[in-house]
Formats: sequence, structure tokens, C-alpha cells
Amino acid sequence: MRSNKSEIAEIQDAVHLCIDMQNIFALGGLWQTPWMERVLPTIASIVSRYQVRTVFTRFITPQAPEDRPGQWQSYFRRWQQATRDQLPPFALDLVPALARYVPPVRIIDKPAYSAFSNPALASLLIEKGVGTVVVTGAETDVCVLSTVLSAVDLGFRVVLAEDALCSSSDVGHDALMTMYRTRFHGQVDLVTAEELIEFWRE
Repeated sequence: MRSNKSEIAEIQDAVHLCIDMQNIFALGGLWQTPWMERVLPTIASIVSRYQVRTVFTRFITPQAPEDRPGQWQSYFRRWQQATRDQLPPFALDLVPALARYVPPVRIIDKPAYSAFSNPALASLLIEKGVGTVVVTGAETDVCVLSTVLSAVDLGFRVVLAEDALCSSSDVGHDALMTMYRTRFHGQVDLVTAEELIEFWRE
């Protein structure tokens, strides 16, 4: 944690990007992330407060492995049960606690880890004059990581709500939180959900 809250600049011109809070990652899902239940109330609170400034992403798997390029084919041959040919229809839906906010919250579907693998997201943010993305969701060390790095590359300031992230790997989560704190000074900030309310000026 930071020792000095004043190190965090006010959050302005921001959008809350909630990553992949879907049934497939919830308890009982194929790729269940046990932490999701723990952080879900915090994420729902952020969404409720910033509904018109929130975008949900969903990781949409291919119908069949051959529908994706390169190494994704090998990945989905190993995870055949995650293809849409085999998944139950609701698996890729948002978890119910968040789905109820759509609309006004928008959904952007993506074919890969990064939220920016769908070019519509960057176009939307640029059109809205967004300079900062506030990131929550799953998983800290996969889709959140990929999204954070893409956002940094595109020039966005990233604010991570550290108590609104989850992973299926404690080791992966802890390692990434350390990396975010120590390697991205000036580009990535960490706040709690409570601090987010304090610092975000719409």
C-alpha cells in the first residue's frame, strides 16, 4: 500500500473498465475464480455509483478452435469444453449481480485477453475524451494484466481498484500487484474502492 495518499492525483475524465465478470469465472464455472465472490460486492458498489461511466467486457470464446488464429487454436483444443460448441449458453454471460446494470452500462465483447483486443473499446474511449481507465475484475494476472499493458501502451492512465481484482492464483495475483506498484510509476496507480470515491472527480 502507499504510505502517502497525496501521491495519487485526482481521477478525471475516467471510465470504469470492469473485466470479464462472467459466469464461466464464477463458482461452479469452468474457469472458476474463487475470489470472485469476495470482490463482487465491491465491484457492484463501484458499478452502481458510476453506471454511466462503466464498461463491462466479456471474454468470448470461439465456436470451435479453428475459428481463432495461431496458438489460440492449440489453446482451445486443450480447452475444447470452453468453446461455444460445448459451453452452456449462459456461461459467457455477466454474473447476475452485474448484468442487472445493463443498460445503462455498456458491454464490449473481446476475442482475447486484453479488453483492447476489440478495437471498438479504444475508439469509444477516445470519442469520449477519456484519459484514465479505472480497472476492476478478473483475472489480475491474465486479462487484467493484458488490459493494463495495452492501456499503458495507448497512453491511458490506469487506476487499479486493488480490492476489486481477483485471480485463481494467489501467487500470480501477489506478483502482479507488486509489479504494478514498483514498475509502472506515473502510469499505473493503486487505490482501494473507498479511496476511488474520494479521488474520482467526474
